[in-house]
Amino acid sequence: MIIQSKTEQFDVEETADVLVIGGGPAGAWAALAAADEGASVVIAEKGYVGTSGPFGVGASTGIYYIMPDDQEQRDTIVDARQPIAYGLSDPAWGYRVFDQSYANLDAIAKWGYEWPRTPDGSKEHRGSLRGPTIMAFLRSILVKHAVTILDHSPALELLRSDEGAAAGARGVNKQTGETWQVRAGAVVITTGGTAFLSGILGDKTHTGDGYLMAAELGAEFSGMEFTGQFHAAPAETYLTRGAYRSGVGTYYDNNGNKTKEGRNMVNAVLETGGAWDQLDRTDDPLTQDLIRRSHPIAFQYFERKGIDPFKERYPISFVLEGTMRAGGGIAIDDDLATTVPGLFAGGDCTSREKLTGGGPPGGGPASAWAFATGFFAGQSAARFTSNHGRQAATRKVTAAGRFGVQQQAKRDVSAEDIIEIVRDEMLPLDKNYWRSGPGMTASLARFESTWRDAIPGFGWVAQATAKATARDRLRTREAAALLAAGRWIYASALERTESRGLHRRADFPDSSRAFEGQHLISGGLDNVWVRKVPHVNTLSDRLALQAV
Repeated sequence: MIIQSKTEQFDVEETADVLVIGGGPAGAWAALAAADEGASVVIAEKGYVGTSGPFGVGASTGIYYIMPDDQEQRDTIVDARQPIAYGLSDPAWGYRVFDQSYANLDAIAKWGYEWPRTPDGSKEHRGSLRGPTIMAFLRSILVKHAVTILDHSPALELLRSDEGAAAGARGVNKQTGETWQVRAGAVVITTGGTAFLSGILGDKTHTGDGYLMAAELGAEFSGMEFTGQFHAAPAETYLTRGAYRSGVGTYYDNNGNKTKEGRNMVNAVLETGGAWDQLDRTDDPLTQDLIRRSHPIAFQYFERKGIDPFKERYPISFVLEGTMRAGGGIAIDDDLATTVPGLFAGGDCTSREKLTGGGPPGGGPASAWAFATGFFAGQSAARFTSNHGRQAATRKVTAAGRFGVQQQAKRDVSAEDIIEIVRDEMLPLDKNYWRSGPGMTASLARFESTWRDAIPGFGWVAQATAKATARDRLRTREAAALLAAGRWIYASALERTESRGLHRRADFPDSSRAFEGQHLISGGLDNVWVRKVPHVNTLSDRLALQAV
């Protein structure tokens, strides 16, 4: 039941020009860009702004740092991505993203961030980001820009104005149990993607919440079939970032035969029962010491297990990274607007097809996308608020949440039951890496029956303390969001009867001309739908017209 906001009581109430939901790098840049436009900004984060998510907890990650005056380098980087985008990217977006991420990194330097330097100390090294230190620094800059930060405060549902525009959000504080509401002139979703709780670095807060909230307002998705991103990791770890072994490691199947990462390794796991890795392609002590010191998190695992990875093989698993490192997500236009007025999105929760098409983004492009699109989304949201008036505090709003937001005295199915159903269908290699029509049909049927039978009456239950109740409310929404995401992914993947990029069909192993230059748009909650739309280089075409 939708309840008028005037009848609700909240422990914390705020009003802002722009509300940013999600406090990773995209969210931080969205908030800073909006503030630079003169907007008042609130940022609500499920964890703690500065330490949450894969970027905030990772030791280091790459980013494209491309000099704006080096046209040869710019062209080389953008051109190199086109073959692995499979005809679904816009080259102009490559230049736009890399130029903005360069500007962001330059701004960080001007604000006083101390970058790592080359061994002789003569030059800064901006191509490798230390996530925790960058995010801690950005938090301090947010405070200086007078951005209001709501830590440990996941949004549970968006607010809708009478005109159908995004008008803020409601949520809880999972540390105190307090409830909160923020009325806003525009909303930016930067909640990240989801790996369906596969266990990779930073995935505990990434459960597709932003997808569900956006869909409840009518937002659409693009490229959800391009989500079959898996990566190798040492067994029993979350370490899917493999830079530590680049150029020095060798993979083996369970029979001791050499294999390669990707499809060959997946087949090795499925056919021989496992896979192994060893950093056996260097015996240089200096190189080995450099690898140890530059990737301390990986080597903590080896030291804890008593493994010398340069001399011993260690077991690995192939782990789903999903939309946290893949292409699909909320459909956006060139201004990072969704199909809902006043609702913008940036970072991993959006479709990255404009930059990476149907292929994998890799660490450098993914970081650049988060930095740049967060900035663009915040800027656009602030300008939307300015252009459409600032009546956030006075306009009539209603809660848009429909699924998992109701209170119940008791429930027949738990959030954990629903989450396990989703994980059972999304994590296995033989279901989501190698997809097939019969397999996805069975998975989708299970999802649909769960949605039909469990979700309409699915809600949260009051617990002994306010804190426990807040966490139950959050987990209930997370379960609904994960189930919804799985439905959009498999519905889209069933529709694309070919293999292309991160979408692999065992029953359609080749690409099809019928899907050349075709995106799949999806949406819906009660009834999931998918439609095909032709690819258009909207930004490239717009820039070409401006040049005439």
